Amino acid sequence: MRTLVVRLDSMGDVLLTGPAVRAMAATSDHVTMLCGPLGREAAELLPGVDEVLCWEAPWIVADPPPVDPDEVDLLRKRLEAGLFDRAVVLTSFHQSPLPVALVLRMAGVDRIGAVSTDYPGSLLDHRVRVEEDIPEAQRSLAVAIACGGRLPDGDDGRLAVLGRGRRGSTGSEPYVVLHPGTSAPARAWPADRFRELCGRLRALGLGVVVTGSPAERPLTAYVAAEDGTDFGGALELDELAGVLERAEAVVVGNTGPAHLAAAVGTPVVSLYAPTISAERWAPYRVDRVLLGDQHAPCRDTRARECPVPGHPCLTSVTPEDVVTALGTLGVRPSETVGRSR
Repeated sequence: MRTLVVRLDSMGDVLLTGPAVRAMAATSDHVTMLCGPLGREAAELLPGVDEVLCWEAPWIVADPPPVDPDEVDLLRKRLEAGLFDRAVVLTSFHQSPLPVALVLRMAGVDRIGAVSTDYPGSLLDHRVRVEEDIPEAQRSLAVAIACGGRLPDGDDGRLAVLGRGRRGSTGSEPYVVLHPGTSAPARAWPADRFRELCGRLRALGLGVVVTGSPAERPLTAYVAAEDGTDFGGALELDELAGVLERAEAVVVGNTGPAHLAAAVGTPVVSLYAPTISAERWAPYRVDRVLLGDQHAPCRDTRARECPVPGHPCLTSVTPEDVVTALGTLGVRPSETVGRSR
């Protein structure tokens, strides 16, 4: 049985498909994952994935390229060559699986399943129904189960990634990871708050590691200042997973590394702007504290830029609030030993 799992979004979206991928792998001889460029590294870390195909879908990405018939036909040929017996198309509630399903059908895939609000006609064999506000990981897993997947015995359905790298690079001192960058400005806690928090944690006796992408190096350098260790732009995704795994906790907005922290079992202080539903997108099945006004006027707007002057849903959160939340998660700055897991 050859199975294709499709998720064409970003890193965090792909990580949230992990339980679904494992369910399909348990009933397959080979699993290929089709993802977008921003999700490729995450797909390569998912247990159960044997092969990764990458394609940028013009109906998914925020800054879409024009539709190129030749590129679509090339994708069809690649999928046809895969000789897939079945495919699951995993999407968020605001996305349609039908463009992908059409290409899959043209590539000769016999059985296709997805959640679809729109009438799918002959494009889907399994039109899956789910509750509106369930976590994204459960939404994807429901599709996998409807298409014949099942979690292996002993698999608790949490997020997971393969082995991590860069061991020992952070030293022996207990530390907290601060990840100040986000994929959308509306989800960002102010940089000066992160910088203040970094200094506060150092004063309390905790190490601080600041992480971010290469494009976020100026931000991570500003936040780390003289008090933190700046890993901005220095880590591959598997290395970042290792740094997160060894941390006492992670302070992060609603962005991919929050889900990576959940996948390695590290507690999360989630600076969560309610532009998208926390019920769907908060860190999944990991110890966490959500900070931010979940009833702010921006709730459920899906805005990339904050629509409310002053960004009150997150500017109302103070560094002291984060320190208190860390304490709730068991991070004790006065102790010299790290948490045990």
